[in-house]
Formats: sequence, structure tokens, C-alpha cells
Amino acid sequence: MPWNDNAGPGPWGSPPPNDGKKDGDRPKGEDQRSGGGGPRGPGGPPSPVDVNALLERLTARLRDTFSGPGRSRAIALSAAAVVGLWGLSGCYVVQPKDQAVVTTFGAYSRTAGPGLRYHLPFPIERAEMVPFTSTQSLDIGGSAAQPVPDERLMLTGDENIVDLSFTVQWRVTDAAKYSFNVLEPDAVIKDVAESAMREVVGKTALTPILTNGRGQVQDQTKRLMQQIVDRYAMGVTIQSVNIQTATTPGPVLEAYRDVQRAAQNAQSAANNARGEAAQIKQAALGYREQVVREAAGDAARFNQVYEQYKLAPAVTRERLYIETMQRVLERSNKVIVDSKGANAPIILPSETFRPRVSASNAAAAEGAVR
Repeated sequence: MPWNDNAGPGPWGSPPPNDGKKDGDRPKGEDQRSGGGGPRGPGGPPSPVDVNALLERLTARLRDTFSGPGRSRAIALSAAAVVGLWGLSGCYVVQPKDQAVVTTFGAYSRTAGPGLRYHLPFPIERAEMVPFTSTQSLDIGGSAAQPVPDERLMLTGDENIVDLSFTVQWRVTDAAKYSFNVLEPDAVIKDVAESAMREVVGKTALTPILTNGRGQVQDQTKRLMQQIVDRYAMGVTIQSVNIQTATTPGPVLEAYRDVQRAAQNAQSAANNARGEAAQIKQAALGYREQVVREAAGDAARFNQVYEQYKLAPAVTRERLYIETMQRVLERSNKVIVDSKGANAPIILPSETFRPRVSASNAAAAEGAVR
């Protein structure tokens, strides 16, 4: 029988005739059939539902169920429904990028992969989601708009101060170790990153950090971080360390520039001095080579003359005398006097015995006097 059949009792029992109203209390034009409080048949407009009446009937029905002869059966069914809902509360879904760490009364039990999973309901077991395949990033030192001076300022190996910020990228490789071996692993990774970077910067001069030495600093920091997190057994892999900014602090920027300019000037002066020293050395080596070669040539000529002297000593002595006199007399004034037929002494002017000066030497001397 349909539940909305007015002739039947309906799911909540038979309603009172006229909904508890007398015929005289019903408005005119309203259907006077018994059970007029229920839904109308086809062709008639639906009547409004009295919610309060429904709640009262439901309460009465439940009261009769739990206080009547079927009380034990109702209690058993209700308890079974509650236990079933409690058991179903252990169903959960692990996303593809996560892993679930399941604990039993707070102790590690197992690790569950992506998909629909089940664990014993709370408080027996719990599941904690850990990002497993995604790369996580951590900024140290803040940003240019919001810097964190306590994290940015570091002391270099040459006792200078550098304003440095960097980013660390890492990934979880063991969800159980990540969840249980350290407390607040994100904070631990941040502390490890800052400590490793300070150690590497403390062993490096300022100039390489500001110029072409960043790659080496990043690699050393990454290796040191990985060693530390492995020692902590955190189940984490450090993928990269990237220096975002590296500058000198504002208050000491001008002083640093002065130092850089002084260093450049010193380097330039040293380079010039080394260049001049190299030139002098080359000139000295050239002069030495020239003297040695001239000496070798003189010795060779002497040996040749000596060989000729041994063959004809008189002729060689005569030739040597003539060559020597030629070299001496060609640089002095010569006066040839024919003494034949001269009775009085010949007096020559003093200019005759002065050294001869070439035209070029005379012009140079005249220019020097002017």
C-alpha cells in the first residue's frame, strides 16, 4: 500500500481526524475529508506540513520503541550502527604526492602509499600525511622587501661582513624518519641551513662570494647540510642551495669601495713595477749578450792575428803598428811639414792642435749653450 494513501495509517501511524480540529474550526472551502491534514490526492493543491507535529510523532515513536517490548532489539541495533560508523571513520585517502605515517597508540606502525587506505579508528590508530614527492623550499634571510638582518649578516674569512640571503630546496625521502627522529623538522632544516652557510662563508673571502665564487659556496653548503641531516637521520635529501643576494651592508659599503679601489691601485702599481723590472732585466740580459759576443769576437780576431804573427812576425808587427797609428791619427789634427830647406823654426797656431768637432756635434753643442 502506498505510504501517501489517505486511507492507510502512513509510516508514522494514523493522523487524528481533521488534524485535531473540529469541523467548525476548518476554514470554508477546505476539504472536509477525514485525514485532511495529509497530502491531497491528484488534482488538489498540497497542504502545508506541520513540522512540530511530525517531531512530536517521531519522539513518541522512539519512546514507544525503546520502552516497549522491542527495547533490547532497538538498543542493539543502535549500538551496532554507532560501532559501524566508528569503524568506518578509519577510512582515509592518501594523495599521490603524499605518504601516510600510521601510528598505533602514538608509536610508529607503518607507512601507507597513495590511494584509499584504512587504519583502526581513533584513538587506536592515527594517520599523518607527509609530503613525499614534492620539492619543498625554504628562504633564509628573508627577501629584499622584508629582510631579516639576524639571518643575513655573516662574517667572511677575511673578516668582512656580507649581507647574504639564499634558498634551500629539499625533499622527504623517508616519511617515518622525517616524522619521528626530530621534533619540528622544518625548523631543524632552517637552523642547519643557516649554520652550514655561516661555516662556509667564514672560510671564504668576501670577493669570491660577491663575484665568481658563489657556485663553490653553494656546493660546499649543500654537501655540509646533507652530512648534518644524515647524521640526524631525518630522512631528507638536500637538492640545491641557491644564493639570492650577496652584497656588502649599507653602512660599510663606501668603506668597502675605498678598500677595493686601494687594492686595485696597489695591484696596478705592482703590475707596472713588475713590467719595468722585466724591461730592465731584458735590457741587462741583452747587454750581457752583446758584451759576451764582442769579447768573443775580439778574442777570435786576436787568435787570427796571433796565427799570422807566428807565420810572419816582422810583417805582422809592421801591420799592427800601421793599423794602430791609423786608429790614433784619424781622430786628431795632422800637420805635415817638409823640413827640407827650412832654416827658421816653424810656429803653428794653437787652433791647429785642437780636436776636430763634427758638424752634428757642433750643432748639438751650440744648442746646449743656447
